[in-house]
Amino acid sequence: MPRGIKDKRVIAAFEKIERHKFVPENLLSEAYADFPVPIGKNQTISQPYIVALMTENLCLSGEEKILEIGTGSGYQTAILAELAKEVYSIERLDYLSNKAEATLKGMGYNNISLKVGDGTLGWPEEAPFDRIIITAASPQIPLPLTEQLKENGKLILPLGENLGQVLTLVEKRKGKLESIRICGCVFVPLIGKHGYKDITEAN
Repeated sequence: MPRGIKDKRVIAAFEKIERHKFVPENLLSEAYADFPVPIGKNQTISQPYIVALMTENLCLSGEEKILEIGTGSGYQTAILAELAKEVYSIERLDYLSNKAEATLKGMGYNNISLKVGDGTLGWPEEAPFDRIIITAASPQIPLPLTEQLKENGKLILPLGENLGQVLTLVEKRKGKLESIRICGCVFVPLIGKHGYKDITEAN
């Protein structure tokens, strides 16, 4: 895999997961291109490099319990399911969640739990989590998610305003958050109580 991804487990997961299964039929020709692809409802399947970069920075050993905010197409969810013990993923839009569920079930995953809701509130019934990944841009780190992150856990998200963000890795040490800036990026906004205000969804 180009552009500096070194984790062999991450590379193996990318080689195994067929990205075209998560892309709309009319955009199949773009399934393996290194840029985001629209999946409807103003959402996208992220650029493969960014998915790999975020995943690698979580430093997964295979025993982690992960919370994913923003199921989207389910592509990142599948990558995480290959690399961790359990994945809990929240999607705000039932249309996308239902579609992702059908795709993931069809691929035989049994370590993924999905639900529809406000991802900025997390999944308190299943907390705490070893890792949290937020796949939409947030103006700040949602407080409930920091509370649901285990001590010594890692959280990764695009942090910043709509026009551009900084991919940021957060580690929880002795109850305090330490942040590392990774690189600039552009994601769709995280909508929710602790994110951006709701907007009218387009088809």
